[in-house]
Amino acid sequence: MPVRNGGALLGEVLAAVRGQTVQAELVVTDTGSTDGSAELARSFGATVIGVERFSHSGTRNLLMERTSGAHVAFLTQDALPASETWLETLLSGFALAEDVALVYGPSRAVPGAPRPIARELDEWFGSEPRIDRNREPTGPGLETFFTSANAAVARAAWAEVPFPDVPYAEDQALARAMLSAGYAKVYTPDAAVIHSHDYAALAQFRRTFDEWRALHEVHGWVQPLQPVNTLLKLQSEVRKDLRGLAPRDRVREAPRSIRHWTVRAAGSIAGSRAEKLPPRVREWCSLERRV
Repeated sequence: MPVRNGGALLGEVLAAVRGQTVQAELVVTDTGSTDGSAELARSFGATVIGVERFSHSGTRNLLMERTSGAHVAFLTQDALPASETWLETLLSGFALAEDVALVYGPSRAVPGAPRPIARELDEWFGSEPRIDRNREPTGPGLETFFTSANAAVARAAWAEVPFPDVPYAEDQALARAMLSAGYAKVYTPDAAVIHSHDYAALAQFRRTFDEWRALHEVHGWVQPLQPVNTLLKLQSEVRKDLRGLAPRDRVREAPRSIRHWTVRAAGSIAGSRAEKLPPRVREWCSLERRV
């Protein structure tokens, strides 16, 4: 688990990990925390590795190197296992076939999350298990999707195919590389974590910009610039968000839904064209301040 100033939620996550039906080695990297996160992790029996400079791929490769199990589960510091069987269920995915290298579970919205966020997560992850194999994967999409916020990696496969050296979307880059190498990827819907973000509009734009910039870098994807289709998509998503609500609730939720899907569309269109923007503009658009 990579950590930096994990706050109060980190303690809940660590307690949930320690409360699993399967006991496991717990290893944490800490990048300059000033809120006592490292000490908190040690109080739960974690081995804490100080990391001067965090890297999405490099830090996770370091965690693979410094752990000893045949399978290594990953969480982010704000991804709370939804049940005491989370880890057991996640690891059960490797028993489905000998070629399974990656297993991941869904993120469910935190209680009280805005309707667009909760619905988007539910629809994206879904309730049906799946297994993907394809030596010539395309993307982005469910076939190549993988999230290191809630996942497990087979060590033997990782020794052959480590996390690729990319600045962002290291998890999806790993999935693409694993599939290309002939390994399988499993989605296990019952291995859920509670994990969602309710960003302000500018932060959401910047986060979406980073995500779609990375999808272009990993998959070569460019989000189509089609105003009519974009508007129709926006209308469709807003209708879905408001479906089943009382009139008073619709009035309250409509602006939030419109904002969410408008910002998401803008961030995806701009992010997938990031290389065409001046460096200063790219940096301003990036939540991680990537140039």
